[in-house]
Amino acid sequence: MTRTLTIAVERFPIAGTFTISRGAKTEAVVVTATISDGTAIGRGECVPYARYGESVESVSAALESAREAIEAGCDRAALQDLLPAGAARNALDCALWDYDAKRLGVPAFQIAGLHRLSPATTAYTISVGAPEAMAEAAARAAARPVLKIKLAGTGDPERIAAVRRAAPEAQLIVDANEAWAEADLETHFAACAAAGVALVEQPLPAGQDAALAHLIRPIPVCADESVHDRAGLGALRDRYDAVNIKLDKTGGLTEALALATEAERLGFSLFVGCMVGTSLAMAPAMLLAARAQFVDLDGPLLLARDREPGLVYEGSIVHPPAPGLWG
Repeated sequence: MTRTLTIAVERFPIAGTFTISRGAKTEAVVVTATISDGTAIGRGECVPYARYGESVESVSAALESAREAIEAGCDRAALQDLLPAGAARNALDCALWDYDAKRLGVPAFQIAGLHRLSPATTAYTISVGAPEAMAEAAARAAARPVLKIKLAGTGDPERIAAVRRAAPEAQLIVDANEAWAEADLETHFAACAAAGVALVEQPLPAGQDAALAHLIRPIPVCADESVHDRAGLGALRDRYDAVNIKLDKTGGLTEALALATEAERLGFSLFVGCMVGTSLAMAPAMLLAARAQFVDLDGPLLLARDREPGLVYEGSIVHPPAPGLWG
């Protein structure tokens, strides 16, 4: 059958403002790829990320460059060589997973060799801000079992302590988004230990994280910006205890599954994360959730509106996708 590729840019307002160490935004701008043969339709969503040199325009152009191959029948295996890891390949790879599931009448998780998908508990993100503002946000979310706290460097010990006072029962993850300096590590890790933080994510800038190899880490440390796919994994064994697998970094579910297997072989714990996107972006990552120590698929919870149909969230419990959404 003849296949067609449709590329679309969509905007979804964020509920309030989402703020990390690199800046703030009020909407999620996503790029979707839809592959159709007139009967079966597969969709994938990606979020271009400026930190990795991506824009809506560059990702759309990369998708357009793959049009001829996709419409000629390029499969998931060939796609891995057609485009580099990143957002554009993610949209196409996830669209092909969805397309194959619809075409074959078999759930995507079965194609991946899984017996079933189960609900998962997702972390809920608290944007970085003044300690008082973060405490107020944490208090509103205090009943959630896991909170992910965005940090910014200077003033982080006060932020961590304020959130812990506001949410005394929640398990805390902190995410510095590369904002810490080597000189701050001892102070910041001590603040995390005092607050009972369970995991510290990407404290130092990628490429400037060698100090972690010589640090006695009182709390497990997770690589995010420092790892995208399997190619960079081996060099991180002495620096990190866990890796954050995001499909927009790996370039899709195909590489994400392979990265998870290799990371487990090397002794890393798994963290499944996301950019701020809709349920369509979260759905494929659910195939990794059961293997992960921590799951952070709260993108739709941060939006003023999600796409329909979306994932079903009951508090912090996220349920597997229905076929009408993906897979």
